Amino acid sequence: MPGLTAPRGSDLSTRVDARLDARLERHVAHPFAIALSGGGDSMALLDLVARWAGRNGRQLLAITVDHGLNVDSPRWNALCEAAARSVGADWRLCHWQGDKPGTGLPAAARASRHALIANAAHDAGARVVLFAHTADDIAEADWMRSQGSTLGRLREWAPSPAWPEGRGLMVLRPLLEERRETLRRLLEAKGAFWIEDPANTDDRFARSRARKALAPDSMSDDAEPVGPAPGPGRTIGAHSPRHRVRPLPLGAGFMIERSTDAARLAATLLCASGTRTPPRRDRLEALLDRIRSNDACVATLAGAQVMGRGEAIIIGREAGRRVLPEMAVSPDRPMIWDDRFQITVSTTGYSVAPALGRLKTLSKKETQVLQTVPASLRPTLPVLIRDDGSAPVLAWRHATVTALGPRRLSLALGETTQECHLHATIHGETPPTDLFSIQELHQGGFHQPPTNRETR
Repeated sequence: MPGLTAPRGSDLSTRVDARLDARLERHVAHPFAIALSGGGDSMALLDLVARWAGRNGRQLLAITVDHGLNVDSPRWNALCEAAARSVGADWRLCHWQGDKPGTGLPAAARASRHALIANAAHDAGARVVLFAHTADDIAEADWMRSQGSTLGRLREWAPSPAWPEGRGLMVLRPLLEERRETLRRLLEAKGAFWIEDPANTDDRFARSRARKALAPDSMSDDAEPVGPAPGPGRTIGAHSPRHRVRPLPLGAGFMIERSTDAARLAATLLCASGTRTPPRRDRLEALLDRIRSNDACVATLAGAQVMGRGEAIIIGREAGRRVLPEMAVSPDRPMIWDDRFQITVSTTGYSVAPALGRLKTLSKKETQVLQTVPASLRPTLPVLIRDDGSAPVLAWRHATVTALGPRRLSLALGETTQECHLHATIHGETPPTDLFSIQELHQGGFHQPPTNRETR
């Protein structure tokens, strides 16, 4: 993105301001958020970002997560609140509840942290959350991968990794080209405090071992910082013609060209299936080989089913691997169903269930609507069941239904580069108002993708 980062010769505040200017809106009512742990990196980011927010008419929300893993947590929380209030930011504390795993604690804590922060951001109306990862974090992650870790590369601008909690939410990391030591000097010059978490020196954790392996002189402070991972606009071809991935009607999945690459295929698999865990690289490459060589390709991966159709591939939710849920739904309270749809009803007495086993009970008009969806994907769509035992109907009949996959995929492919575009309508999220019009069905037009996936 041209002009994204200020020259390295400029001071820290100017560099960070340039990154915020390139991504965030100014003088709007909704807030943006920052993850505030109380460590040196996040405390420095709070100081830098609060000044930008004050100059640009934005309200800042600081979100602190208490993992319940340290007896000093209450004191740390109080320090975070004081720091946030002192710069005019709102503050929210979230707790990681429940039993903690005996193994894989860092990964579980990270997943919980992202989910809690995403929920808090959504509640406040924020669409962007800032994290204080630095060039040192990139170097440490590189070291961990060299030791066998599958940890992903950090990007400056990326969708929230929490799903479905982070739906529609972007993460911004404006310090990825900065050194940790630079941030400490900023805090020291201001006489500011920060927390040193003892977990950062605990050799049981790979991150701590990475810090020791790289300290103290493996990255001199005046060395050129390690760069962030390329954004999807450079790695997945977000600015190539967007017809290469098309949403299917009713949010049933996507159509993708056989010439796709591994990154785009992986993103499409997750967005079609509603799952969280990317497929293993070897399995992804094997599927890609089958797609490119076998016209009749039929396969499953990452909770998705993959079917060849001419020059294209159909990808949708696999019906049999994970149980499709049946859930009661309350009036005027949006409910996430199967991590793929948001469903809102206006009256009582409904449950949401899969069409699996109920297709033959649908009306003729609803059956006609389903003709636009590949037969193997129809059972994975939601229907409404009344408590009085009447015949089920497609959820779109009596509910407001938003397919979550199209927006999730749009963000994953880097099609949205600024906060101001996050509230734009994404093609494929909702059907036309005349979904059940016979004329519309005969024309077959409602599922044809427009020139651009995103309406701005």
